[in-house]
Amino acid sequence: MAEIIRMPRMSDTMTEGVIAAWHKKVGDNVKSGELLAEVETDKATMELESYETGTLLYIGVEQGSAVPVNGILAIIGKAGEEFQSLLNEAAPVIAAPATSNETMAAPAPEAAPVASAAPATPEVATEGDRIKASPLAKKIAEEKGIDLSTVKGSAENGRIVKRDVENMSAEAPQAAAVAAPVAMPVVVNGQESYEEVSVSQMRKTIARRLSESNFNAPHFFVTIEANMGKAMAFRNEANANANVKISFNDIMIKAVAMALRAHPKANSSWLGDKIRYNHHIHIGMAVGMDEGLVVPVIKFADQKTLSQLAVEAKSWVEKAKSKKIAPADMSGNTFTISNMGMFDVENFTAIINPPDACILAVGKIKETPIVENGEIKVGHVMKMTLSSDHRVVDGSIASAFLKSLKDNLENPMKMLL
Repeated sequence: MAEIIRMPRMSDTMTEGVIAAWHKKVGDNVKSGELLAEVETDKATMELESYETGTLLYIGVEQGSAVPVNGILAIIGKAGEEFQSLLNEAAPVIAAPATSNETMAAPAPEAAPVASAAPATPEVATEGDRIKASPLAKKIAEEKGIDLSTVKGSAENGRIVKRDVENMSAEAPQAAAVAAPVAMPVVVNGQESYEEVSVSQMRKTIARRLSESNFNAPHFFVTIEANMGKAMAFRNEANANANVKISFNDIMIKAVAMALRAHPKANSSWLGDKIRYNHHIHIGMAVGMDEGLVVPVIKFADQKTLSQLAVEAKSWVEKAKSKKIAPADMSGNTFTISNMGMFDVENFTAIINPPDACILAVGKIKETPIVENGEIKVGHVMKMTLSSDHRVVDGSIASAFLKSLKDNLENPMKMLL
């Protein structure tokens, strides 16, 4: 018996998923556990495996289009099995796919091709004054300059779908070319030009979460400067005698974890009617990608050595770049670090990453004149700015935390004790 494949909820905040790629097409054999599609969620691009064995009879959404959680993705059954009745029964129960999607069942037989342009009086389905056409068909017609009143629909009740518009475009290229707008080059001297791209699920989530954080949490910012001379010497010596290479970001994670252990009120969350003071220290590490920012979490960071932190941090970066991070890998954070020093940024402020009460923005290590024992010397300093939720963290807590962090960085041997 044919079975419907629905969009699963792949993260706790997911409301819809975008089909990044189909790995099967209608008519292909599919085995249980075999890769069916890649789905872009609000947190990562994840693989969707089939839990049925049979023939792929129907695909309900095009690549690049969105489907709500529990929406119909596909139908798998026996080759040639009737599935339309299954669709009819299921359709009222669930939310329909996003309106920009086009249904992609096996194509219905086409009428014999027309030698000339479309007939003068085609059979066009209408509802009142509105022509019945799918949103995707309307979009393609608009892009190609095709009048939908001249297109004959081949879907149920004469509804115009994607293939009807594409066939019309192929049959009457001259007419379409006259009406279609002229595409502007990417770069044109003396003329305005732009490109628009669809917002990814990840970018939508980043925008929503940070907007909520910036609006709801009363941020305040405290900046401190640390002399990184000893930390640089410490790192050079460690890397000369260890198999695992230590980065300044690894040192920062360890120093932050130690400072949080000394000042647990900075390791907290606002829960509305209560404040949660976390006894464990899970540090979110912001990693930038083309699609946006992901924050894998290093758990129990204060209990790990520098070498362990270096291995884990490197692994998270590699997984993030290859889009292999799961939603569970980006949850549970109690404090977040955003380091832009590698991008030559001296100082910046960051928006708190919920549910944390604090986020630390780290700038680059800069060579600059400093005064030591009454003498001017060339030193290496680094600015750090702590963004805090004033509902949870007061200025005294923020400044005490930063003072301990500065002390850890300026006396790095503490990290080995």
